[in-house]
Amino acid sequence: MFLALNEILHSKLRYALVAGVMFLIAYLVFFLTGLAYGLAQDNRTAVDKWEADSIILSKDANSNLGMSMITKKTAEEVKADKIAYLAQTPGVVTSKDSKEGKINVSFFGIDKDQFIMPNLVEGKTFSSDDEAVGDISLKEEYGLKIGDTVKLSGSEKTFKLTGFTDNAKFNVSPVLYTTIDAYQQIRFEKEDSSENARINAIVVRGKIDQLPDDLEQIKISKFINELPGYNAQVLTFGFMIGFLIVIAAIVIGIFIYVLTMQKINIFGVMKAQGITGGFIARSVVAQTFILSFVGILLGLLGTVGTSLVLPDAVPFQSNWLFFGVISLLMLVVAILGALFSVRTIVKIDPLKAIG
Repeated sequence: MFLALNEILHSKLRYALVAGVMFLIAYLVFFLTGLAYGLAQDNRTAVDKWEADSIILSKDANSNLGMSMITKKTAEEVKADKIAYLAQTPGVVTSKDSKEGKINVSFFGIDKDQFIMPNLVEGKTFSSDDEAVGDISLKEEYGLKIGDTVKLSGSEKTFKLTGFTDNAKFNVSPVLYTTIDAYQQIRFEKEDSSENARINAIVVRGKIDQLPDDLEQIKISKFINELPGYNAQVLTFGFMIGFLIVIAAIVIGIFIYVLTMQKINIFGVMKAQGITGGFIARSVVAQTFILSFVGILLGLLGTVGTSLVLPDAVPFQSNWLFFGVISLLMLVVAILGALFSVRTIVKIDPLKAIG
């Protein structure tokens, strides 16, 4: 470690460039990880709020919530520990109080007395078909506030915002929670309180005791993976981040190898003086560790700093578990890349190196 530190301090610019390259790669990896995690969460946070075990959809819906249709009569045949009815449809709303002209939202028609009623961070729950509770992003990103009215595009239907909840997005759109009867008006343009009135799903906590033949139970984890575009997005970002970690290792390995080759004569003299190859090799590995650690730490600090100034519309979320695992992987892989230089050091012949 003594030799590694002294050499870094002696050639500050050279080693600063190596640490700088590591910083840029680490910054890119961490930033992409935050974006990938944030975007993935924006697809599913409303589902996570349910804290449910499974969801029941119609068999012919192919695990697609929007394509599932269940009549109230059929829904009443389901027997389980705890159930909640869910009606969902995408929509576009406008408001004279919004910063934006039109807002893409996802309507959740629910029974406010059932367990999928979200927690409120501001205001109160809806009490009629003309009221709704929205995700807090409607306030933070679009400037809406409690008491504002939003109008459904292509319809005369309006909703008054009575409260806000947090972490309630579905397919990257903020959720507006309202009554199931209001959903009927949005989706079918008429009220329907009969036994043939339709909902999309039944959310379940616990085990299911009775399930009609034309319905199927889907675990929440599988349901999330089947959300349109979710799995492809996670895999794409995962491969990108993985390749960047490998590229970082290769770049650091090449830098250390070049630096090692430039110092073969010096290492030859050191060996002739009785310094072992193992001692020199350990100093090279220590150098790699120090440079990688500094670069990764600066990349992490840069990412955190950037996240503080990003606009609310950017779906960036920090996950310290992911950041920690990626940091460890980058350190380990960079050190493995430095082992190619160690092999060269071991083979140095002092007489040839000096000559």
